[in-house]
Amino acid sequence: MAEIAAELVSVERMLWSGKASIVTAQTTEGEIGVLPGHEPMLGQLVENGVVTIRPVEGGKLTAAVQGGFLSISSDKVTVLADYAVWADEVDESAAQADLNSDDEDHKARAEAELRAVRRSKED
Repeated sequence: MAEIAAELVSVERMLWSGKASIVTAQTTEGEIGVLPGHEPMLGQLVENGVVTIRPVEGGKLTAAVQGGFLSISSDKVTVLADYAVWADEVDESAAQADLNSDDEDHKARAEAELRAVRRSKED
């Protein structure tokens, strides 16, 4: 199986680093899937997006992200997010309550978190 080095990093912490078969991320230009051998590029992440990593060893990893960049070189993909949290770390009831918040940042973060939770439950 072909593999690519991958990292998911937020301002607060390193979430994951390892070998993946594919990484998907939502950018301002649309959702992109990165496979080994992808053309080098730089993309801007959407403000309330989802990143999915399929490690060579183990199951699918899904994270909610807020802003940042996706950097792809010939042998590595790096996701540098302003904020990121794993879908399994999300408090769904708190995120659901934040959807009604007057604070647009809390509302956007809650949307991303709930989207990541839904995406993590797919296939």
